[in-house]
Amino acid sequence: MRHLYTFLFYLAIPFILLRLRWRSRRIPVPPRFWRERWGYTSPLTKHHSIWIHAVSVGETMAAIPLIRALQQQYPHYALVVTTTTPTAAQQVSQQLSHSVQHAYIPYDLPRCIHRFLRRCRPVLCILMETELWPNLIHCTHAHRIPILLANARLSERSLRGYQRIPTLIKTMLHQLSHVATQSDADGKRFLKLGLPSEKLQWMGNIKFDLQLPASILTEGQQWRSHWNNRPTLIAASTHEGEEEKLLHALPIIQHSIPDILLILVPRHPQRFSAVAELCRSLSLRFVQRSLQQWPDTSTSILLGDTLGELRTLYAASDVAFVGGSLVPVGGHNLIEPAAVHLPIVTGSHLHHFEAVRQLLEAANALIVVDDATALIHHVVQLFANPSQRKAMGERAYQVSLANTGALEKHLAWINRTLEQEARAT
Repeated sequence: MRHLYTFLFYLAIPFILLRLRWRSRRIPVPPRFWRERWGYTSPLTKHHSIWIHAVSVGETMAAIPLIRALQQQYPHYALVVTTTTPTAAQQVSQQLSHSVQHAYIPYDLPRCIHRFLRRCRPVLCILMETELWPNLIHCTHAHRIPILLANARLSERSLRGYQRIPTLIKTMLHQLSHVATQSDADGKRFLKLGLPSEKLQWMGNIKFDLQLPASILTEGQQWRSHWNNRPTLIAASTHEGEEEKLLHALPIIQHSIPDILLILVPRHPQRFSAVAELCRSLSLRFVQRSLQQWPDTSTSILLGDTLGELRTLYAASDVAFVGGSLVPVGGHNLIEPAAVHLPIVTGSHLHHFEAVRQLLEAANALIVVDDATALIHHVVQLFANPSQRKAMGERAYQVSLANTGALEKHLAWINRTLEQEARAT
């Protein structure tokens, strides 16, 4: 089955390259992108490495605390962080500077993966969340490198998809050394796919262990002072189709809360200009964070068109709407707004964050809506009831606090594994 997959991948290469060339016109990539996708990674600065793969921004941000802990505990290893998207690469550069070696993940072809492994010489491979690539896993396993599927999640939708290729999936799962799931439900789904039970451990969601600077709330309040502490709604990680709904909802919300400010943060940087144009087309007054502009009394929207400032923007807000949820994307990180004491409203498309949703709903710390009409109603209600809003935000914070500890469990497994590998060599 893997050989058929590889054959089809080779046939698809011309189309993949054409698509990437087309996309690179909108989202520029550095020259090294093209050689690294073929496995030609820059030489290591140290003899061996620990390899962490995080496909996009969400997985990269989740991996940051783990990477920093590994830097402290294993300074004699180089840390190689691979990503797929340029925006994730930007986050690696911004969050970790030059303390790690970043590379774009090689294509899932045996020659590319073997070439990458020979150059990076990893003693451990850590795949974040649900990165199941047949040749990557097969080749890494063939090199006798332990593979940890960290912070693993598996939705019902993904389970049904993987069940269509049972032989290929079961083979991959048997080649993994360990699967550390976010929830018990995730673990049960992996078992249904054929994961040996002895390789499974529920460790919790590492995103709860996000390391916010102690100054984040103070900085948020400082930012608020630039718009005179107006009531502030943040709509974060929004996707195409959501911004239009939110912008049409804004005048209706303004009937009840005339001085409300909307902070609008699109998920993907390549859409920043399109969202700005959408605001113009609707004759809504807005300023852009990328231009270092602050709202005045006539401004309705602060467009968060920068990278790396979302947490501060959360800390400057009163209520959070988390996007990717009014359209069938699957939702985005609900933990970040909870960690800064915000009440959270989200759409119902949350299949990527079902476990976190259940935790927050059980604590009455999350409002799930089906459409923009319900969103308007609940946002107005939250701003009309400050005590309810504050209590809901505090409950969300307590959920985020009560579910920390996954990072320590991941590190404990990594420590045991590296000790065993050291004794075996």
